[in-house]
Amino acid sequence: MQRSRGLKSRSRKKMTKTQRPGRTNPITNRMQRFEEGDLVHVTINPSIQKGQPAPRFHGKTGKVTGQKGKAYIVSLKEGNKAKELIVRPDHLKLQKWFLWLEKKLLKVNQYQVQK
Repeated sequence: MQRSRGLKSRSRKKMTKTQRPGRTNPITNRMQRFEEGDLVHVTINPSIQKGQPAPRFHGKTGKVTGQKGKAYIVSLKEGNKAKELIVRPDHLKLQKWFLWLEKKLLKVNQYQVQK
């Protein structure tokens, strides 16, 4: 019999979480809001199967291009090919330097307006 090559095959290390004290799935991850144009990291939370992308996208960074129900549409490139993922916010994390860059640009714009 041929072995299964399902969605979670060859992902033992990638799809495990370290055990830590406290709440394992904080509700704040589910309540995150993203806007179009935000840069996000795809970090799969293995304890939540709904809205989970394929394991090969774990660790990739993409841009939010829209929303579909509770999930977000994330565009990214895999090699030379453009891909669109439909991912729930449990598996997304906002890129921190992107926030820093937005604040920096706002300060520069305000400085230029004052001149």
